[in-house]
Amino acid sequence: MKNKINKNKLTKINLAYIAGFLDGDGSILAQLVKNDSYIYKFQIRLSIVFYQKTTKHWILLWLKKKLKYGFIRKKINGMSEYCIVSSEPVYLILLKLKPYIKLKKKLLKLILKIIKHKKEIKSIEDFINVCKLVDLTSTLTYSKKRKIITEYVKNYINKDTVET
Repeated sequence: MKNKINKNKLTKINLAYIAGFLDGDGSILAQLVKNDSYIYKFQIRLSIVFYQKTTKHWILLWLKKKLKYGFIRKKINGMSEYCIVSSEPVYLILLKLKPYIKLKKKLLKLILKIIKHKKEIKSIEDFINVCKLVDLTSTLTYSKKRKIITEYVKNYINKDTVET
């Protein structure tokens, strides 16, 4: 994937502002999502999401202009979200923001580790080990109770193997 971020020379001030926004009104997410089209029947989805009241929607438009990736949506609850989904853009953006992130520094490092290991998956054991890293992210966030965790994935894969 071509790095679109470099085309729009982000200043250190822009990067520091965006990092502060992410630290305060954003999320860095790693999720296990059931998807039968994937070899192990689950997707490891990585995302960066910025939240803002829809009355201040313009700031999300500015962020998207600067970061180049993702999409913005207005929700019916009066909030808007700017979402960047997929390993490559998440990786590129987090690398740029890494020197400026404060509150979510451990989470950022763990997400970068997940992306690295995700690229190296060659077996079910490798996949399960990355799932365990995804589970660890919930200890660094205000995560709701996750339903799909490593144990669920293992049970589903084992069930699928037995039935086949």
